Amino acid sequence: MSLKRALHFVFKVGDRAKTATFYRDVLGMRILRHEEFEEGCKASCNGPYDGKWSKTMVGFGAEDDHFVAELTYNYGVGEYRLGNDFLGLTLQSSRAVSNARRLGWPLSEAGEGIYLAEAPGGYHFYLLDKQQPSEDPVQKVSLAVSDLPRSTHYWSSLLGMQVLEKNAEKKTVLLGFANNQCKLELQDIGGTVDHGTAFGRIAFSCPRQQLRDIEAVMKKENQKILTPLVSLDTPGKATVEVVILADPDDHEICFVGDEAFRQLSVMDPDGETLLDNAMAADKSDEWFAKHNKQKATA
Repeated sequence: MSLKRALHFVFKVGDRAKTATFYRDVLGMRILRHEEFEEGCKASCNGPYDGKWSKTMVGFGAEDDHFVAELTYNYGVGEYRLGNDFLGLTLQSSRAVSNARRLGWPLSEAGEGIYLAEAPGGYHFYLLDKQQPSEDPVQKVSLAVSDLPRSTHYWSSLLGMQVLEKNAEKKTVLLGFANNQCKLELQDIGGTVDHGTAFGRIAFSCPRQQLRDIEAVMKKENQKILTPLVSLDTPGKATVEVVILADPDDHEICFVGDEAFRQLSVMDPDGETLLDNAMAADKSDEWFAKHNKQKATA
């Protein structure tokens, strides 16, 4: 059994209220924790911004055994440009399909028993219209690549993921660290991968002592290291160590020490309230409207 775990995908969001509605009311996820920061993250968790920002973790259950979403909100930035890098997140939940219909959230058929829902910001979510399982409903994250064999080598040979499926017709490869975890699907788009300004980041954990090994492999193989091993502080919570990489198509990858991350990621029963209070206190939309201005587009 692999000691590495798939943890979350980072989405930049420009409209926190609409985004919360999508994840809570449409998908049926819970707010696991919410944190506010006065300055940018040392590992660029919130992107290339150094101002005030917030992080909200949402998912179907505890981060110990569920793949979740990290929603990063940069105060003053209202919109990000999508690229073609993030192809979608697939989850199984007939409840989410019925929620979308009840709330009038647009759905389009994407195959037999599969519906496409678009999150605020344009991110694609594929909903399998089947009963939500008792374990994690999130099945896979799909990313675009420009050279499938090259990317498969990177993720399998250098990072240790197992190749679970190959589909020559669709030009896809499905990988994972374990069968009971969210999988990573790579799809060859036959061209350049554009990350826009909305680019995300996929995160995994590993035993703390493996972080230096991962960094050493990347140095030996002349691969990109965006942030060498660094400690990140969250006020009142555990300090974690991370190393940030970029694959051959510049998809950002975070590896974090598992032991400290399990302490950091304990579900906060006040998460819902903290998010709601932060949104109520955020008067930036009113300020921009009053001054006849628009929030920045990144």
